[in-house]
Amino acid sequence: MKNTTWSGRFNKQMDTEVLEFSQSLSVDIVLYETDIAVTIAHIEMLFKCGHIKKNECVKIISGLKKVLKQAETGRLKWNIAFEDVHMNIENALVKIIGDLGKKIHLGRSRNDLVATDLRIYLREFVDIYLSKLREIQVVLAHMSKEHSKSLFPGYTHLQVAQPVTFGHHLLAWCEMLYRDELRLLSFRKLLNIMPLGSAALSGTSLKIDREFVAKKLGFDSVTNNSMDAVSDRDFVCDFAYANSMIMMHLSRISEELVLWMSPQINLVSLDESFCTGSSIMPQKKNPDVPELIRGKTGSVYGALIGMLTLMKGLPLTYNRDMQEDKSMIFESVDTTLSCLALMPRLISTLKLNSKNAELVASSSFSNATDLAEYLSKKGMAFREAHHIVGKIVKLCEKKSVDILELSLADLQKYSSMIDADIFDIIRPEMCIASREGDGGTSPKSVVKKANAILRRLRK
Repeated sequence: MKNTTWSGRFNKQMDTEVLEFSQSLSVDIVLYETDIAVTIAHIEMLFKCGHIKKNECVKIISGLKKVLKQAETGRLKWNIAFEDVHMNIENALVKIIGDLGKKIHLGRSRNDLVATDLRIYLREFVDIYLSKLREIQVVLAHMSKEHSKSLFPGYTHLQVAQPVTFGHHLLAWCEMLYRDELRLLSFRKLLNIMPLGSAALSGTSLKIDREFVAKKLGFDSVTNNSMDAVSDRDFVCDFAYANSMIMMHLSRISEELVLWMSPQINLVSLDESFCTGSSIMPQKKNPDVPELIRGKTGSVYGALIGMLTLMKGLPLTYNRDMQEDKSMIFESVDTTLSCLALMPRLISTLKLNSKNAELVASSSFSNATDLAEYLSKKGMAFREAHHIVGKIVKLCEKKSVDILELSLADLQKYSSMIDADIFDIIRPEMCIASREGDGGTSPKSVVKKANAILRRLRK
């Protein structure tokens, strides 16, 4: 069977294997609803501008709605002989309303049509993403308030550094996801520009109203250059990058959950419904969901590298290579969205092992910085205070004790500035309480920030 889209120029039918190789229907079929919505707006514009009659407009739109119904109910006969979703829809329309259906391509090309469809399709996912990101932040903000006073070890280099609150750590995750939210909001503005009306590459000789269509389809504006419009896939690269950043953040969160669940660390536990066992070791409770999120990050990164590689050598304007953009970004979106959807439920099952968290948070001389700051507040240069506390830590290591277990006399050997009040000041709960500055780990700061996040999200 010849492809009636362009077969007037050709005498031979397309080779069957070439057709199978070059078709995109198996990937872009998901665009059918978007494609029909774009076509309806285009037809309304053609009527407004006098290129088709009113009865033709009504009949075409009615036919398109029937095609949509067929697609939704599984009655539409998709055929790779028509290459893609766009020509399958046109063919289905012609079967319903006759040759009038062939008028829908007036004033447009598949080049600007596919770019428009893809922008709208991805725009809808941006909105879904934003909802999911905010859902996770809500869970984190509420949990952080519950744990605003819960001691937790703060790490650098995977070594205990200073005590923090568990709520403060959860709010750090929240900040990562808020940046993802801001990134998506910024990207959405770049995405929401309509290429339709650019036709193949040079625009159309027809007098059309692009702004009318843009408004109908929810775009903020129209593209400025027809050549760039049909060959631009920056928005796909941007989305692949946004996905990569989201997955990087989810992977870091997942990595911490995996570490914290290790029996040797034992800071948290996850609900059994988010874990699996072992086929041979009956005692195992494995954090498979965080591990899978961490693992799936690689394929999302792959889509970003794939898109950048795809576009790096393409001359203007459209090239068939660009057909490959959809398989990469659709898989990237599916993976990222599935992880985003699981994360709020996963985090909500998180249980803190408070006893062990307090023990670890109080270990490894995590209050040493507070002792150095104590001396600095009394007038000692911080570098000197740092040096003195380092010597005190050495003494503790020699005696196998904590700083709080030293006597006042032991401490005063290193500095006469140290008074008895030090034993209250460097208790872990006082260490966290003293950090009341904006963005600090004190319970007051955590509650304040969590409430601010919840107010923002309510808006």
